[in-house]
Amino acid sequence: MLMSKSLARLNVHVTSISKRQTKILVSISPTFNRKYTTKSKIIVQKPIVEIGGDEMSKIVFDKIKQKLIIPYVNLERDYYDCSLANRNATGNEVVAEATAAILKYNVGIKCSTITPDEEKSKEYKLKQIWPSPNTMIRNALNGTQFRESIICSNVNKFVPKWTKPIIICRHTFGDQYAGKDIVIDKPGRVSLVYTTRTGEHHNYDVKDFDGKGVAMLTYNTLDSIQSFAEACFQMALERELPLIFSSKYTHLKQYDAMFYSVFQDLYLSKYKRLMDKANLTYEHRLIDDMAACAIKSSGGFVWALKSYDGDILSDVVGQGFGSMAMMMHSLKSHDGKTILTEPAHGSVTKHYKRHLKGKQTSTNPISSIFAWSRGLHHRAKLDCNYNLLEFAELLEQCSIAVVEEGNLTRDLAYSVYGADGYKESDTITTNEFIDVIARKLELNITKIFPREVAQTAN
Repeated sequence: MLMSKSLARLNVHVTSISKRQTKILVSISPTFNRKYTTKSKIIVQKPIVEIGGDEMSKIVFDKIKQKLIIPYVNLERDYYDCSLANRNATGNEVVAEATAAILKYNVGIKCSTITPDEEKSKEYKLKQIWPSPNTMIRNALNGTQFRESIICSNVNKFVPKWTKPIIICRHTFGDQYAGKDIVIDKPGRVSLVYTTRTGEHHNYDVKDFDGKGVAMLTYNTLDSIQSFAEACFQMALERELPLIFSSKYTHLKQYDAMFYSVFQDLYLSKYKRLMDKANLTYEHRLIDDMAACAIKSSGGFVWALKSYDGDILSDVVGQGFGSMAMMMHSLKSHDGKTILTEPAHGSVTKHYKRHLKGKQTSTNPISSIFAWSRGLHHRAKLDCNYNLLEFAELLEQCSIAVVEEGNLTRDLAYSVYGADGYKESDTITTNEFIDVIARKLELNITKIFPREVAQTAN
């Protein structure tokens, strides 16, 4: 009954509720918070999967949805509550359900979630320390993660020479995040045993321990590495930028060497001619050398990285361009059909604690807005929905324009005015920032809807 009352206030129609209540399929009422007639709303024929998250990111995500999406777009959202509390309540089953739905509908839009540690485990009274939902979804999609900074002309970069985009292509399958790590609590030997399907056993001694320690096994597959390399070359051609792959194959002479060989063989056999024709280059550079080189560069390249390297260096690149909250983040399956979009940052715990005390926050919502816009953009491309495509692009344009007009959250004010130059009066709150974008979107919506409809509505 309580759930029904809450949904009634949102003017939604419940299509279905799973037995474990881990998801709700809702259809947005055309009358919700909207001045325009239903004819002016963009109709989306197929659902998107919405994945709920945690803390301040969840609050921002919901405000974006209510003020910037629902008033203009009529779509079904197959919703999964992947907050830490619900993952714990469902034994993490909700993540498996969400993953299956993304593969079914091909578009997932995800809010940032908590990956718990010991402290969070105690705070949320967890049954166990649950794995990151991102790792589970990424392994199921077996795709490539793309990250790129959203550049605004007035936001100063912490790496001033970066005048051109740097697009991170991160391989998300296997490696450390899907590996097996163990604690060694007494002296002994760690060995690796590989058993073939025909019953052959191959034993490899790894380390003799005289005392306590730790050990970890990571893995990857040739198929996944090949698909990753294909995605990186395609991105370079699409964006007309040179491609650089970085690894440490000189030290990891088997593991990283497979990545190196796959990229090199694919380049010579398939992409060299295409890259030459587009006047583009491909090269491999050792990860430490390229990290230093990137800082000295002016940008302007696609950077292919293994999972751990990409996780770390994409944050460096995001902050280098001004703010982690000004970054696009998507995971695309290797056939290009399925996409998961999400903010490039975490759940913003510090701001959430402030919010719980009733204090105003100045949380930058841009990365979350682009999670919505990029997800809708992909839905539009799959469905050949021109109006939805135009709306997604307009939402991004309005968001960038608002920043360039001087409307700044605290992180942006820090980048624009410097640590010693900005004042609290230079910043606006989270709600104010979203409201400014909502007003600009309202003013520019006639680029999609007929002008006479907008005039009548006003």
